[in-house]
Amino acid sequence: MRKSLTLLAASMTLATPALAENLAVVGSWSGLPLHKEYEAPFWGETLPAASGGDITVELTTHNQMGLGLGDIYPLLGQGVYDVAMTVADYAVSDAPELEGLDVPLIALSADEARAMVDAARPMVADIFHDRFNSHVLAIAPYPPQVVFCNAEISSLDDLQGLKVRASGRMTAKLLEALGAEGVNVAFSEVPGALQKGVVDCAVTGAGSGYSAGWWEVSTHLMPLPLGGWDPVVTAMNLDKWNGLSSETQDLIQTQVTAEFEAPAWATAQNALVNDIACLTGNGECPAGDARSMVLVEASDADFAKARAILVSEVLPEWAERAGGDWAERWNASVGQVVGVTIE
Repeated sequence: MRKSLTLLAASMTLATPALAENLAVVGSWSGLPLHKEYEAPFWGETLPAASGGDITVELTTHNQMGLGLGDIYPLLGQGVYDVAMTVADYAVSDAPELEGLDVPLIALSADEARAMVDAARPMVADIFHDRFNSHVLAIAPYPPQVVFCNAEISSLDDLQGLKVRASGRMTAKLLEALGAEGVNVAFSEVPGALQKGVVDCAVTGAGSGYSAGWWEVSTHLMPLPLGGWDPVVTAMNLDKWNGLSSETQDLIQTQVTAEFEAPAWATAQNALVNDIACLTGNGECPAGDARSMVLVEASDADFAKARAILVSEVLPEWAERAGGDWAERWNASVGQVVGVTIE
């Protein structure tokens, strides 16, 4: 009898994979390219295959769940799901120091944006650990957050007096310093707001605006990254992460870095060029039909003015709001990479 029980226990052990894990994963906006081209294939196919089927994933998105944008990471920290990914700016009401990850007008190319994100990564890891009981797995880009206007503009000065939907708190502060009125409108509500005149302009990624049909309710596009690159942070509940074996942790982190994060960054620059072509008709549009928005190229004077306001007003105001030694940490990491110092 004892021998039979021993054999039964051994067979059950062999039948249960050492890495067997089921992950409840909440992705970012379901209709946008980052989720469709990278998140969904990675969590739905790549990671389970790399684990030999030992890791299974139940995947949905925060908009499909109807989650409040500010609730995504707090609920992750509470263990409502295991993994979540969304725009870091959605969490700044709980963690104002997180605004230092996505600073407008600092990075003008994908390579510059990735260098900025890599420099900020240790700060972001600490913020998610302390604020959201979470372990950061990846930081991937949305395209640069540019300006869509349902109003005739020819320069940055023309934003003065206009109502503009910002993509994040720091962007709103910058717009207000430029003389615009920052308006808080959810991404999904922007087309109606532009159409009804609730806002005159709105900031989002060029690809996001194309996918969401913003070209139907706006006429002018200014591809100046007034909203930064809107980094999307992928994090796992810390209790879940700590409960995994070191082998499973290594597998997940290696796969996330190589098969999700790296490809998303690799295509970011070309995506911006293609998205602008799709919105304006200036060049070929690989995503579908090209539209005919008016392309408004920001001048050197526009950029210099906005950058001066960012450095003299917006960043110092953020440093005061974040408190602690966050400005000092930012200066020693991101600031060194981008050549900016918060006084």
